[in-house]
Amino acid sequence: MQNVINKERPAPGHVKINLGPSHPATHGVMHNILELDGERVVKSEQIIGYVHRSFEKLAEKYTYNQFLTCTDRMNYVSSPMNNIAWLCAVEKALGIEIPERAKYLRIIINEMSRVSDHFVFLGVMGVDVGALTGFTWVYREREKFMQVLEKFVGARLTTSFGRIGGLQCDAYDGFIADIKALIRSHRKTQKEFETLLAKNRIFMERTIGVAPIDRDRAVEYGYTGPNLRACGVDYDIRKAKPYLGYERFSFDIPVGVNGDAYDRFLMRCAEIWESLRIVEQAINDLPVGPVMTTEHKVGLPPKADVYTDMGSLIDHFKIMTEGVVLPVGEYWSSYEIANGEMGFYIVSTGEKFPWRVAVRRPCFWYYQSFSELIKGRLLSDVVVAMSSLNVIVGELDG
Repeated sequence: MQNVINKERPAPGHVKINLGPSHPATHGVMHNILELDGERVVKSEQIIGYVHRSFEKLAEKYTYNQFLTCTDRMNYVSSPMNNIAWLCAVEKALGIEIPERAKYLRIIINEMSRVSDHFVFLGVMGVDVGALTGFTWVYREREKFMQVLEKFVGARLTTSFGRIGGLQCDAYDGFIADIKALIRSHRKTQKEFETLLAKNRIFMERTIGVAPIDRDRAVEYGYTGPNLRACGVDYDIRKAKPYLGYERFSFDIPVGVNGDAYDRFLMRCAEIWESLRIVEQAINDLPVGPVMTTEHKVGLPPKADVYTDMGSLIDHFKIMTEGVVLPVGEYWSSYEIANGEMGFYIVSTGEKFPWRVAVRRPCFWYYQSFSELIKGRLLSDVVVAMSSLNVIVGELDG
């Protein structure tokens, strides 16, 4: 993948076209230069960086809590998942445990965000092959999920969900009832949506056998998440290296066979069902108790105590002015977000700012295989291939 536009002339009889950077099919600012022989792709070049915002560099001047706002803007389709991944990474480096209720609430929001992310994927992939009805179906459902999230967090897109040490607030009154009603209604709607597309003859002919990749090649490229599991690799960080107590929940890891566009579609459908299972278990067993750690160097003390207790006032002042400080060292941890493995490598020198933060973004790795996936394919297949990878540009460019 290059960042300099290739200005070579196409071979005789071939033509070069631009798919992007401003094109409805790219769903973001992505630039693909395709060399075509008729309608078949001979070769292609992907140019990235149009939405590069220097998140890793910004981290060097942001406190650990402040950097949370940057993670919102990576995969902005399911920003709470990025938030939770960052918070878990910092908490792991600090060696602290957050309250059980905070863990369960994070898992509920995490899995709801995964479902919402997959809704966008499923609806948009249908649109990219000419099926608009499914898009309206899933976006109606997604709005219900977003309304619950908004009631809890106070935001829909850039949520900044959570704080180091737990959550900034507990769930609202009626949260449990809303989640249970949401799960009941969506199970029926999900079956209806899958009837619309998963067994639709036109959709199947447009996606089966398109942009396949075998498991070994996918691993070499660094595939993770649903795109890797579509190739038949049974790997999910929630199972392989559980965090937040995922080991307590009963859920399956769906895997595909062919690693093509159709299997990638089916993976998201199957994962929605598993996420609903997890949310239902979490909401039924939701513990009572606090949602913020009592570790005085990490969690803000209750505001009432700040006004009446000198120790709490000092803790509040120190956290607000100096921030959370990680022990000197290097830390790595990764988490399963909607598109795959989100990893954070943190280097601390004992200051309130990280010395270095490197982010492992899942989209960046599998987009490198795009040229290989579309070589020899028809131009109409290029759009399907791109849609099936679910590339989020904000995450890709970082």
